[in-house]
Amino acid sequence: MVGKLSQQERRSARVRKALKARAYGRPRLSVFRSHKNIYAQIIDDEKGVTLAAASSLDPDLKGQLRTGGGIDAASAIGKLIAERAKGAGVSDVVFDRGGYLYHGRVKALADAAREGGLNF
Repeated sequence: MVGKLSQQERRSARVRKALKARAYGRPRLSVFRSHKNIYAQIIDDEKGVTLAAASSLDPDLKGQLRTGGGIDAASAIGKLIAERAKGAGVSDVVFDRGGYLYHGRVKALADAAREGGLNF
């Protein structure tokens, strides 16, 4: 028996469904945020493979960040995911905000990824 989905899960599924309709073969930049950390992945849904990933728990950033869950950390993760995407040969993505509002940490990550050279 399938239980009821939470509002967060329904929003996430709705956003992802709309993205897949407009993706046109581009990989997806997926964002997950918790209270303490923020994570980003570039996922190729056709192959089911993660092309690049970055989080506030990465050893490269761990000592530089005061806290892993703030706007400063989100912008650092955006720059890092853009660098890693360029290394993987990805320049165009679709942005999957994962049901979160495009505000605060999610917006900071997206803006930093755009500054780093990702197009979405």
